[in-house]
Amino acid sequence: MKNLPELIVGVVGHIDHGKTTLLSQLTGKFTDTHSEELKRGITIKLGYADITISKDKNTFNNQGKGEPQRYVSFIDAPGHEMLMATMLSGAAIIDAAILVIAANEGIKPQTQEHFMALQAKKIKNLIIVQNKIDLVSKEQALENYKKIKEFVKGSFAQDSPIIPVSAQQGINIDKILEELCKIKIPERPINTGPIFLIARSFDINKPGKEISKLNGGILGGILKQGKLKTGDEIEIKPGLIEKKNNQTSYQPLTTKILSIYKGSKKVNEVKPGASIAIETSLDPILTKTDSLTGGLVSKKGILPEIKNKITIKAELFENLSGTEEHEKIQSFKTKEMLMLSINTTITVGIVEKILNKEIELSLNLPIVAIKGDNLGIARNINNHWRLIGYGEIV
Repeated sequence: MKNLPELIVGVVGHIDHGKTTLLSQLTGKFTDTHSEELKRGITIKLGYADITISKDKNTFNNQGKGEPQRYVSFIDAPGHEMLMATMLSGAAIIDAAILVIAANEGIKPQTQEHFMALQAKKIKNLIIVQNKIDLVSKEQALENYKKIKEFVKGSFAQDSPIIPVSAQQGINIDKILEELCKIKIPERPINTGPIFLIARSFDINKPGKEISKLNGGILGGILKQGKLKTGDEIEIKPGLIEKKNNQTSYQPLTTKILSIYKGSKKVNEVKPGASIAIETSLDPILTKTDSLTGGLVSKKGILPEIKNKITIKAELFENLSGTEEHEKIQSFKTKEMLMLSINTTITVGIVEKILNKEIELSLNLPIVAIKGDNLGIARNINNHWRLIGYGEIV
């Protein structure tokens, strides 16, 4: 497993089209591990699971039969329209995506919105899974296939494979594994300062655990560049929220890496390419309930300053997705409020100035802005945040 090529894959699509069931077939693990999610039956937060894909003769499997081919970390992004922000932060940390479309329901508003989010986040590799083929006739399946082909025509996904699948029955799961092994592994900068995106933060200690045996706070996410190893002194920005006299400020945190996990395997050093969990020496009260989600981690002195104002170069989509009407998207206006998803951070910005394609925004939650990072832009339309475009920090 040491030198296996590594890939991070997001699983996206409309609610109830079978994403979580598909993932449990691909990995043998349910990613809906939060009790609230199990109660409600939808994926609220980003779920994680990983596998090693092996090849035995000419078939691909996740049972370790034959020769290991690659290590894949899956991120299960929520399909519910109210959870678009979480889906966008998931799209920020993936190399490729699986778009799940149920054959009995076809392309829904959220299918379109997720597809546009992948475009906004510049995802190039897509596998389309035509799920629930056990629920339709051969004619309906072919009709649905034609509609999918029409949907992706002229887009970045025009030549993407479309695989008919029944996740419930475990049909054609091996074909998805095979396609995952064909995706070109992106080049990732290693000989540079590390940047780790925090997608989750939590406390793994059970109530009543002995104080001497307590684990430090855990950070889950993706290493975007560079290397991290056990024993490294790290800095977390923006860090801790401090409120004084109605003023909110952020206090960057410094801590030490106690251990690193890739899946269930403990490793001493990581390079970019897989979702990882870092145990720090932080008091776990600081990391519980995702309180540090959206932050960036690096070695001290590498991350830029926290900013309350940013300038972005923005592109608008032509039409709105996520609704049945597909109305035309209006230009940006000064003083309007926009939701921005940058890496794993979600913030709201007020448009202060518009100069050609560059927009200056003041932010309600400060961010660590890295030049060239791309972002998704959403506007509040009829009390829903709708994706309207994308851009990059200048």
